Amino acid sequence: MADKPRILIVEDEPAIRTGLVDVFTYHGFAVTEAADGEAGWRAARGGRFDLLLLDVMLPGLDGFEICRRVRAEDREIAVILLTARGTDEDVIHGLQLGADDYVAKPFSIAELVLRVNAVLRRTRPASAPAQRFSLLGGIEIDPPNLQGTRGDTAIAFTRREMDLLQYLHASRERAVSREELLQRVWGYGNAVEIETRTVDIHIAKLRRKLEVDPALPRVLLTVRGAGYRLIGA
Repeated sequence: MADKPRILIVEDEPAIRTGLVDVFTYHGFAVTEAADGEAGWRAARGGRFDLLLLDVMLPGLDGFEICRRVRAEDREIAVILLTARGTDEDVIHGLQLGADDYVAKPFSIAELVLRVNAVLRRTRPASAPAQRFSLLGGIEIDPPNLQGTRGDTAIAFTRREMDLLQYLHASRERAVSREELLQRVWGYGNAVEIETRTVDIHIAKLRRKLEVDPALPRVLLTVRGAGYRLIGA
């Protein structure tokens, strides 16, 4: 039998935390819980988890800071933020720190489980390692190591950013829609029904890493009405 996916839930509201622990235990996860930011950070550093489910508004360290610290040490682990602060600025900030996705409170348990499972399908170990590839402007991409280079400049990617780059590269002869990316990179089956700016913000993050001038993209283009297209070497 395959190992259970390991999830760390960091939530300071006892009723919500208990409910989430019960739900994910029922759905076959090995669950660890923490009630504040400091305990969550210690647990995240001390255990090997497949996914962190972080409330943003925590006593002590908030979810943003835990995410930032985790990403400084681990670019593979999946992170989903739970936020009642659903403003564009907060969502953008969380995703820029390296979260894979966010879910706004109040949330549907069914949607939360769907999104956790979808993120894990794209994050847990896959088949054969992908091959290196080149992009316009002398950019070399090394998928197995989550790295790239432009000349002498090294570029580090998160697992989600690399998944997105690889899918766009495989589809580079055409524009790829936001809905297709949500389905194929994030694993959301009914992407049209998902309300999230995850794709747009990840595209913006990639442009800051790939483009000489992100305001005038030449490598990762927006095709009006169609989606995004990656330009190979």
